[in-house]
Amino acid sequence: MLRFAGFELDVGRAELRGPDGEPIKLTPKQFAMLHLLAANAGRVIGKQELMETVWPNVHVGEDSLFQCIRELRIALGDDQRRLIKVVSRRGYLFDAEVSDETPRVAAPAEPALAATATSAGTAKETRSHAAGRRQLLFGRRSRAAIAALTGLCAIIGFAVAAPIVVPGLVFKRMPPAIGVMPIVEATNDPQAASMAASLTERLTNGLARIENLRVVATRPEPVSAAPEAALAAPARADFIVNGQLQKNAKTWTLEASMTDAATGEVQWSTSVTVNSQEGDLALQQSRLVGGLGHALALRINNLLYSDAGPDDVSAGEAKVVVEQATASINQTTRERFAAAQTMLENALAQNPDNVDLAVALAALQTRGIQMTWYAPAESIEAEAEARALLKDALRAKPRYIPALEAWCRYLTATNDLVESLVACARVLNFDPWHGSALYQLGLTQILLGRFEDALATFTQADRFDTPAVSRWTWLLGIGWANVLLGHDAEALPWLEKSLAITPGSGRPYLLLAIAYQRLGREDEARAALAKVMELRPNSTARNIAPPIRNASQVFVEATERFTRILVEIGLPEG
Repeated sequence: MLRFAGFELDVGRAELRGPDGEPIKLTPKQFAMLHLLAANAGRVIGKQELMETVWPNVHVGEDSLFQCIRELRIALGDDQRRLIKVVSRRGYLFDAEVSDETPRVAAPAEPALAATATSAGTAKETRSHAAGRRQLLFGRRSRAAIAALTGLCAIIGFAVAAPIVVPGLVFKRMPPAIGVMPIVEATNDPQAASMAASLTERLTNGLARIENLRVVATRPEPVSAAPEAALAAPARADFIVNGQLQKNAKTWTLEASMTDAATGEVQWSTSVTVNSQEGDLALQQSRLVGGLGHALALRINNLLYSDAGPDDVSAGEAKVVVEQATASINQTTRERFAAAQTMLENALAQNPDNVDLAVALAALQTRGIQMTWYAPAESIEAEAEARALLKDALRAKPRYIPALEAWCRYLTATNDLVESLVACARVLNFDPWHGSALYQLGLTQILLGRFEDALATFTQADRFDTPAVSRWTWLLGIGWANVLLGHDAEALPWLEKSLAITPGSGRPYLLLAIAYQRLGREDEARAALAKVMELRPNSTARNIAPPIRNASQVFVEATERFTRILVEIGLPEG
């Protein structure tokens, strides 16, 4: 038994209990990670040691480690990183007093049950004290659990009254279950076979992290097997995911589909290709599963939470408007921005209850705030309207990924940093491969002065590399975090790759100017600053920095140092 900070880690029962004695759910990998950290409290444990111990004989990337650490911090209520700390370039430190107590010999089953009942009775006498501590440590998680339970009860009640929970989809139970069949490969190549097995495991583990979704064990049956024997799992799945991996001279291609287990109807399919010559095998696995998992998570989420049926004409028209507006937004020009806003406002006026239109308009307004395309008075109005639209959207669809992601982005853009951490993590509860949410989370960590955490978050987004339209953002993020950490040489290739995708953004050039100057490459620094002035002609030392409201002093001081460097090489004082 290991005890720390009010928690009990019961190794014999493989159970973590909180300050009030209640079990806290952990996966086997999370428990193994926590056991390793707690048993070595006060010692820095390297990333490689953590991965080799928790995933023995399995080749995994750092993204699995980062995700496991993040989930442990959530379980422990360790938002401030006081228990599990990052030690720059070395690993992780468990910073707590840990007492080691040998557990008593277990009693026979029946007396043990009786003892448990007695303990439960005693626990009632001290519950008021434990409740205070638990509220402090687990306030956010408890509120989320209560909200999830309330939502689930509402869904069950609705299902009793109306068996069809969402258009075209009938569930016998909630939450729905996904069966992931082993990914097959057709080349009989040993490396491809090993790759397919690793992809199956990564995809299964990722889906298992999605809130309100179950993953059931499956195995393939002979071709001659009857249709009703397609799954050999104790509980039948609502959906079946099948995949096939192909290896060519320079690429891996993963094709996958999801079918309705009851009807055999194909609900979704995709194909993901990655360069087999780029990066190591772990990176290639991450990008194959990221491309597949992200698209699959969005499809599942849409099936569960979309309120539009296949014959809903207004919903179809709204979808077209959203796609057109999004295409305009991605062009990042003031004229296209104005056209997209008018388009969405007109569509929303005609269909005021459409959540997708409301979310798209709020996302557009958020972009306008970030790009300073509003006059000051208009910006305040747009910020208030976007908040109201997103609040209404989340009341209507609290688990809908587009609404959650737009809310995460809005809170980051408006520097509501504590709320942003929670909101962006909420997106990842429904799509662990969402690169855009990871980018917003990394931005928040930068503003809070947690530069190492931000670098790890941006790197994880790059390992998933999805959605492709956002790729330049986490490349920029990796460069930014490296500059903040003083790793100027490491920052340069990331910033250059970001600019190769989106050359019209000024911030990569600003960071390049700072890195070049600190590396003694003054001519290149001045050339980068000249490019900034071309893209942002009115830039001065007074307006070049990002908003610092609610930012940590560490970030503020770093920004002031950067501004002084830019002034030295020619940025106007203003």
